[in-house]
Amino acid sequence: MTIQVLSLKSEIELLKLLLDAVCFNNCDLGETDSNDICFCCFNALKPMAEAGNSMLYSLLLFVVTLSLQEMYRGKLASSELFTILGGFTSSLVFLFLLTFIGNFQETSGVKTGWGAVILAEAVALVAAGTVHRLFVLGCDIV
Repeated sequence: MTIQVLSLKSEIELLKLLLDAVCFNNCDLGETDSNDICFCCFNALKPMAEAGNSMLYSLLLFVVTLSLQEMYRGKLASSELFTILGGFTSSLVFLFLLTFIGNFQETSGVKTGWGAVILAEAVALVAAGTVHRLFVLGCDIV
């Protein structure tokens, strides 16, 4: 088994090949440097999800996590290890709800400041308290 170490020159050539494959050598804006690297393609490749997509995903994860937590309420309250796991899932409920509220505010242009954090924490604490009273402590700590 041999390990091949790429030099900086070969990495740049690999990057050029990848960009050529993405750009198809048809850069509409003509924004290239002397090495013919297409910079207009960097605008087309978005590394982060947009607020609308992230809002949808966080809402789905919130509903699924909350539903699973309520479905397995008896199992999560049965032992000390599962109680810790339940506190962690309650903190995930808080995280997903806060992400949803933040992305909703981003798309609608409304800012509430700490109101979103307080609302998400209150919902997560109530959801945690319905399963086991110690989940509230686990949700606050994490």
